[in-house]
Amino acid sequence: MSNIKSITPLVPQELIECRIFLIREKKVMSDSDLAELYGVTTKVLLQAVRRNIIRFPEDFMYHLTNKEVMCLRSQFVTSNSGRGGRRYAPYVFTEQGIAMLSSILHSKKAVLVNIQIMRTFIKLKEMVMNHKDLQQKIEKIESKYDKQFRIVFDAIKSLLQIPEKPKGRIGFHP
Repeated sequence: MSNIKSITPLVPQELIECRIFLIREKKVMSDSDLAELYGVTTKVLLQAVRRNIIRFPEDFMYHLTNKEVMCLRSQFVTSNSGRGGRRYAPYVFTEQGIAMLSSILHSKKAVLVNIQIMRTFIKLKEMVMNHKDLQQKIEKIESKYDKQFRIVFDAIKSLLQIPEKPKGRIGFHP
């Protein structure tokens, strides 16, 4: 059997990363994005899920609310209905739900793409942990030194904070 690490990735990691959203304080991927990555239609993916619904409790997969769909509208391909021509709000899958998909989708491509998705989730977790570790180290060093270094520490902390992107106005700008 060939070593899975030596296989060239089917999908660039950056493509997977940009399809992971934070909804209800969980990292999730939409059913349509997953179906596209796996090389199946959304209908086929959801049929497989329905046939194995016991494997997908609410903390593994859930429907988005209309409000959540509207907030993410720019992330999905949209039509007049705001759902990309869909009648219903999309399902989203948590990391555990995506892992469960590998047990119901049996194609080689689906398995290999699933491995890449799991590695991407792991990489994102490591990045978050490294960021927190660095922030804790700075706070520990800061507590040891007096106020003369406070400006330096404040500057470093401001660099570590993720800036919020200002929301631009929508529509015509004269």
